Amino acid sequence: MIDFIKQPWPWYFSGIMIVLVMLILLFFGKSFGFSSNLRTICSIAGAGKKVTFFDFKWKDQLWNLMFLIGSVIGGFIATNYLSSPAPVKLSAATVADLNQLGIKFDGKLNPASLFSLEALKDIKTLAILLIGGLLVGFGSRYAGGCTSGHAISGLSNLQLPSLVAVIGFFIGGLIMTFLIMPLIF
Repeated sequence: MIDFIKQPWPWYFSGIMIVLVMLILLFFGKSFGFSSNLRTICSIAGAGKKVTFFDFKWKDQLWNLMFLIGSVIGGFIATNYLSSPAPVKLSAATVADLNQLGIKFDGKLNPASLFSLEALKDIKTLAILLIGGLLVGFGSRYAGGCTSGHAISGLSNLQLPSLVAVIGFFIGGLIMTFLIMPLIF
């Protein structure tokens, strides 16, 4: 059974699982989004006493916090105990594109040239990660939710603002990939 779990699964399996989770959430009247957990954590820590945005009944969001904790634990288990040691299979065109951007593909899901303690010594990489993190955080708050909240939960609830946000996410990703990253790397 472990060998079955460790092998790469087809791409559509995750889509089926997302549909099942969304059906359960819709049935119980809940909406999904990871960035809302940051608001919950700040509220638990007492930020609601200073900022009205954090003044809400955080106990109603404990289920979402448990989902976050389960995701972290599940990711740890999958990475450390259930992942295949075989390198990630990427197309030759993708590897060539990464090389052109100065990112060495090392067979791992997250290239060490960007995501390692060694990479943080490079001021350019550190700046990209910090600025990118700030922009994602600002964008999540400005858009009223993160990519998972809008693209998965918002679209499944047929919310027009989520459709606009998802279109904006894609446009931003295209601008970063084809205009900004070639200038940086």
